[in-house]
Amino acid sequence: MSKKKGRSIELFFVDGTPDGMVTATIPFQWSGHVLVTRRTQLKEAISRSEAKRPGVYLLIGDLDGENTLYIGETDELKTRLTQHAASKDWWDTAILITSNGEPLNKAHVRYLEHKMFTAAKWLNKITLSYGQAPSGSPLSEAARAHMDDFLENIYLVLPALRFDFFTAQVKDDSPASPDQTTTDAVYFTFNVAKHGITSRARWEDGKFVVEAGSLTREKWASTASHPTYKALFEELVDQGVLVPQGPHRVFAKSYVFNSTSAAAAVISGRPASGPKSWLVENTGQTYGDWEAAQLQAVEPEEQP
Repeated sequence: MSKKKGRSIELFFVDGTPDGMVTATIPFQWSGHVLVTRRTQLKEAISRSEAKRPGVYLLIGDLDGENTLYIGETDELKTRLTQHAASKDWWDTAILITSNGEPLNKAHVRYLEHKMFTAAKWLNKITLSYGQAPSGSPLSEAARAHMDDFLENIYLVLPALRFDFFTAQVKDDSPASPDQTTTDAVYFTFNVAKHGITSRARWEDGKFVVEAGSLTREKWASTASHPTYKALFEELVDQGVLVPQGPHRVFAKSYVFNSTSAAAAVISGRPASGPKSWLVENTGQTYGDWEAAQLQAVEPEEQP
């Protein structure tokens, strides 16, 4: 397994506070520039030099009780954002994506808009607001490769800014997938005998992946208040990750969870302890004990 290369993202808090405008770049590796602004600071944001450039923009806010995203492109961000401030009253955050190097042109931004819209629609992690779906723009083979690389860096920067609607949690386990399971994977099982539920997961490369075919409760069963796990269960149903199968639901696709407890809760339909619930396949060791053994095995760094 090849070692992954580290990347560096530079965040600059324009006002010196974490809740004000923020810019994000990848020094020496990417010409792109990302500016995040609250609507209340829009005047200051569009006064900046990057707002006079062509680019892609994202508007985020609450529309009819749904967390909503609008994706657009423009020859000049300042003019378009001013228009949207007058015509759309639901958004409260804007993300402006431009280039610090060679300026993006109309074909570039239309290509990026189309690709980002398609990705957000497929992932279905946030409601999309749009009139006519963007059609994209024809580019040369070289230009497409450059814009795909540009887009890859956008998808690296946005999660660092806590915007994860372009982050895929679904994992392709098909034989044709280039992202195959590594030989370092460790497998775990979780059984809820009372409800005839058996699930299987694997830990690999620091990710906890519940595999396709694993069973869950048919619906969220707990009456105890736990809005985070309940919302996650319902989100996976809406996304088509969990589909009906007899008296249960089943993972139609493998899914990457942020924690073992979140995975256990979704499967059992109620809050559950992941470290205690998941057992190493064939040994019965709990995830918590397995994790402790991994940490104890870490050798201290040699002192210079």
